[in-house]
Order: sequence, then C-alpha cells, then structure tokens
Amino acid sequence: MAGGDREKFRRLLKQNGIKVTEQRIRILLALSSCPEKHLTAEEIYEIVKTDFPEIGLATVYRTIQLLSDLHLVDRINLDDGFVRYEIGNVDTKEMKHHHHHLICRECGKVISFQDDLLEGLEKKIQETTGFFVMDHEVKLYGICIECGGKLIEKKRT
Repeated sequence: MAGGDREKFRRLLKQNGIKVTEQRIRILLALSSCPEKHLTAEEIYEIVKTDFPEIGLATVYRTIQLLSDLHLVDRINLDDGFVRYEIGNVDTKEMKHHHHHLICRECGKVISFQDDLLEGLEKKIQETTGFFVMDHEVKLYGICIECGGKLIEKKRT
C-alpha cells in the first residue's frame, strides 16, 4: 500500500468532514489499486479482508455508500447483473466527467475510454435549452480486438 495514497485519502476524508477510519482508508486503497477493474462490494471486501480480517461485508457496503455520497467512489452498472465501483473524483474538488466504458459483447471485457467527445454536444444543449450537463455516463457495446480476431479466424475456416 502506498503511503502517499494513504495520506491523501486521510486528508480527503477530513476535508469532507467525516471521521478517518482504517476501514474507509483501506476501501479507498483497494479501489485505487485496481483502477482498470470495476469491483463489486464483495470483491472490495475480499481485497480488504486479506490484510484487515476483522472487517465485515456490511461495513464495506455502508462505507461504499458513504464514499459514494461524497463522490469519492463511483457506482457503475455494466449490465452484467452486478453493481460495481471505481475510485471517484479524489484528485480535485471540481466536477469532472468520468471515463467511458467499452463493453465486449463476446467476452464481457470492459475497457475504459478516456476521451470526452461529448463536450460539443453538452455546450449545444446548454446554449439551446439552458440545461447545464454536469456529468454523463457512456457505455459502448461491440467486440474487442481479441474477440474480433477470433471471429475473423472462424469465418476463414
């Protein structure tokens, strides 16, 4: 566990006016250690209990809810039947857009996509309707490069 992250999370919790507890720090560390994974509460629990066996699953759920309310943890639905979580807006207090998700219809792989191509659309929406878009979530479905290659190979044979 990175000492710098631990201290950053300690400061974040204090800045948000909530008590700094080992459980909260460890949950944030678990999520930040797996930035490309979209963890379920149970997966977070399994990671945390490795070094902190006294934590309970109910504590993980309550903590995730609290951290989600503070936008330190983002709740996402990748249409696989699970609620998943990822580290949220921990580096800045400003509102920023989340990354988008590319979901393979063949293998279920989820790829994070960082470019925000909707800024022009959001500006147009604000200009024409007065509605200010604060955030959005985009999921694009298709076939990943690995599965695409397998499909091409199947067609050849």
